[in-house]
Amino acid sequence: MTPEGEFRDPLPPPRGMLDRVLARLGGVALLLTLAVGGLLLVAVAIFFIGLLLPVAVGAGLVAFVSLWWRMRRAQRDGTAPPFRFVVMRR
Repeated sequence: MTPEGEFRDPLPPPRGMLDRVLARLGGVALLLTLAVGGLLLVAVAIFFIGLLLPVAVGAGLVAFVSLWWRMRRAQRDGTAPPFRFVVMRR
């Protein structure tokens, strides 16, 4: 206790070579764990994108076939508007 009535902080325990090595090893292990966790998160995201990509391609194919069939039927019936390309220049 100091003369002002405050308590002193306890002295830190002496650190040896083993403590420093273990602290450094723990820091490296934590950094490696975070890196592997990030890679795992990226791998899971790529996996789900890989699962959703065929679904999106299939939906696009269904939409294309539906529009193609409607245009074909409309041309056969003679009700199809003429197909024109529009180019907008600015």
